[in-house]
Amino acid sequence: MCAYHLETRHYLGVAEKAILWDFDGTLAYRDGMWSGCLLEALREHIPDAGFTLDDIRPRLKDGFPWHEPDTPHPELSTPEAWWQVVEGLLHRACVGLGLSDADARRYAHETHHRYLDVAGFQLYDDTLPVLETLRAEGWSHVILSNHVPELRDLVEGLRLAHLVDDVVTSAVSGYEKPHPRAFELGRDAAGRPDEIWMVGDNVVADVHGAEAVGIPAILVRSHDERITRRSEELHGVPAYLP
Repeated sequence: MCAYHLETRHYLGVAEKAILWDFDGTLAYRDGMWSGCLLEALREHIPDAGFTLDDIRPRLKDGFPWHEPDTPHPELSTPEAWWQVVEGLLHRACVGLGLSDADARRYAHETHHRYLDVAGFQLYDDTLPVLETLRAEGWSHVILSNHVPELRDLVEGLRLAHLVDDVVTSAVSGYEKPHPRAFELGRDAAGRPDEIWMVGDNVVADVHGAEAVGIPAILVRSHDERITRRSEELHGVPAYLP
């Protein structure tokens, strides 16, 4: 699991300042995301079917818990419950593609396990350098993400654990960004520091959500003229921090 240092930092009385980081699209990425993962499974087993991302994406455009962030999902805060819902969504997508019920269940289950393979994820080139620089300057890092129950394991597998103080994933907390409670849980995980920021690639979930609860935010890897604090790369983040 991740190497957490919050209790030690509080005991030593070190100045508290923290950054809440989104995960997908901010620190790391998976090519094709969920649609790409399902497509990989289908192409491996039925390559002649000729499915494409354009066939799958419309069938996964809603149905994930984060598509209803205004509604808490405490009933999905165990891996079994969460994956039952997500596999159900993947199953329906496969049936919609014309697969039998049995095959749809098989590929939904396989996509579940395929998605958890850390080899499918990659860190952006600037992730480690920026997190290392900011930690050296006294910032602690907490990942706050709408993600799978096993996000901690992915963080460890990507060798981020030594830089991350905690991981808060919606699949465990039951709250998806931009729900205010998601950010309060992130603040709690950071030890409720005097100085806290949010960094992410989604205008609504990361920027507007954080600012609605008084946490200043920086938009990264996305371009939106309406957002004052923004940077195409993580290298631009330190310039906004006090």
